[in-house]
Amino acid sequence: MAGKDTPTALGLDFGTTNTVVALADGNGGSDLVEFSAPGGGTDAVFRSALCFWEDEKGWNGIAHEAGPWAIEEYLQSSLDSRFVQSFKSVAASPLFERALIFNRPFRFEDLGRLFLQKLVKHAGGRLDQRPRRVIVGRPVEYAGARPDAALARQRYDLMLDAFGVELHYVYEPLGAAHSYATRLTSSATILVADFGGGTTDFSIVSVAAAGAAQRCVPLASAGVGIAGDRFDQRIVSQLILPLLGKGGSYRSFGKLLEIPGGYFADFADWSRLAMMRNRRTLDELRRLQRDAVDPAPIGRMIALIEHEQGFPLYDAVGRLKRELSSAPHAEFRFSSEGVEIAAEVRRDAFEQWIAADLRRIEAAMDQALARAALPADRIDRVFLTGGSSLIPAIRAIFTRRFGEERIASGGELTSIAHGLALIGEADNLDQWVV
Repeated sequence: MAGKDTPTALGLDFGTTNTVVALADGNGGSDLVEFSAPGGGTDAVFRSALCFWEDEKGWNGIAHEAGPWAIEEYLQSSLDSRFVQSFKSVAASPLFERALIFNRPFRFEDLGRLFLQKLVKHAGGRLDQRPRRVIVGRPVEYAGARPDAALARQRYDLMLDAFGVELHYVYEPLGAAHSYATRLTSSATILVADFGGGTTDFSIVSVAAAGAAQRCVPLASAGVGIAGDRFDQRIVSQLILPLLGKGGSYRSFGKLLEIPGGYFADFADWSRLAMMRNRRTLDELRRLQRDAVDPAPIGRMIALIEHEQGFPLYDAVGRLKRELSSAPHAEFRFSSEGVEIAAEVRRDAFEQWIAADLRRIEAAMDQALARAALPADRIDRVFLTGGSSLIPAIRAIFTRRFGEERIASGGELTSIAHGLALIGEADNLDQWVV
């Protein structure tokens, strides 16, 4: 039973890269939940990651940690653990049934429940009392090939079945729109662009002047399964995969064949790379190495997988991407298990690598405008949120289309959770949920 201090609503932004939680304060605002961090201190941003290791006292013989604690555990014992992140990206995939971790099967909802258990544990008691409503952000379009939104909803429901009494789903950019509306005093038509780890989503919202009984009215939304993780994949494809055998050949029954691209597609996708450390995949790669014209590159791939080097590799990729957001060039450095990379990368080269992705993102924005039956000049304000909104090539799309004076940003990692909690207190909840 809810006590007098129980929040009325909780906003949950379960992201591909990070998770943020906000609690409605009952006075038209919301407070971010702070989570404990290794080494002391707290942070409102909780990494969407899990680390597993064998322990007879753990669930199904396996112990686990989540968030920054998962990273800490992995760095201390990488060879004896399994590190998983970006698992949200398979939520809508009918091809994903379960992941084998230490030969135990984990469904998506299993991973999600274990993640939330630790998230609650590290919240310092602020999530011990369940609110009346839990408002969960979801992308407009899920990531992956042929995503199944109904399947994702089913998996989310199972993941969250113990997290709240009333469970509602709202498009993530609508949460950000509600948050941004608190900054405005006059009426406006706003376009919100949310750049996450797995998806880019747009919503157009009509905002009434401050004091109106109903401030926000959603007009249209659109999205595409392309965002920060895809940009990481482009960097990996350009800088890493050529050193791991991509484009190479192997001999089979007297024929010279190209090494199958599926291994490289998995390696370039963090959610799948984490699952490549299994006996079947490694045995297949060793057979390829034996028959390869040049076996050394495949040997490097095997070494990176066996020695759990996915996290440091993608950490270096993310660091490069962030540095290119503030400088015209940056140096990429990675050294481990026979793979040595030191490359100067120019921002314009990176922008060429992601050019096709940027066109699809802009097309999704045009789709949102078309659904709202509004030309670009009818948009009064543009709010950019999410980590990839800081990439200059992303911002340039909106500067070109709307002008710098109409663009606002801020709260790149927290605005969605803040707005979702505010929506949770709305009387007219039906117009927001999907």
